[in-house]
Amino acid sequence: MPNLLANKSIIVTGAARGLGKAIADLIVQEGGRVLVADILDDTAGPDADTESRVYQHCDVTQAVAVRAAVDRAVAEFGRIDGLVNNAGVGITGPFTDLTETQFDKTVAVNLKGVFLFMQYVARQMLKQGGGGAIVNIGSAGSVVGTPELLLYAMSKHGVAGMTRCAGVELADRGIRVNAVCPGPVWTDMMRSAAMEMYGTDDPSEVARQQHVPRGDLGRPREVAEAVAWLLSERSINCNGSILMTDGGYTAW
Repeated sequence: MPNLLANKSIIVTGAARGLGKAIADLIVQEGGRVLVADILDDTAGPDADTESRVYQHCDVTQAVAVRAAVDRAVAEFGRIDGLVNNAGVGITGPFTDLTETQFDKTVAVNLKGVFLFMQYVARQMLKQGGGGAIVNIGSAGSVVGTPELLLYAMSKHGVAGMTRCAGVELADRGIRVNAVCPGPVWTDMMRSAAMEMYGTDDPSEVARQQHVPRGDLGRPREVAEAVAWLLSERSINCNGSILMTDGGYTAW
């Protein structure tokens, strides 16, 4: 897909590392320009800015910070063509042990953060005359329930709902809103968790333990490819869609 996103200006939240970084990297490789919105200044701070990638410190739970990130993207690139809502937290534990503080943090990052960025970016897109693509990163937890993942699944179900509603509402202005929902993805964080839970760093063994039909875990680049497609005009007829990229994890 050479130059799939040529000259497109896209904000990616939570893109200092992991899946978000893989998404930002692919956007640049496909000819796009990226504003990385994150709080991990030491990982991807302004010293790493290039012509096609700039960093903005941004707490997605704060409207003033979200507005500043959107304004910065417009100042740097002249317009905004896309948004990827990737920032998120995953708090786990038995339902009966979860705290109100954990609930509030999950809602603030995984729901409020997505809402704020969608709203401010959609306003900018409308100001530009309409058109654009928003991709929210959901999860297998957007469609299924899992023990000890109540807060995460609750919030990711909410992301799916926001995606559908915003997609319908903005469709006649040419703004597409879709979600990519990965299953288990082989990141550094997943590798550490696998060693703790299963005593292995073999992704195929982890896939077997987690009953992934593919027999392997997804890779960040594979998820990024789906995101790039939804950001491009090649997915022009997709709106309000929930795209599962989980190796069949939720299909059975």
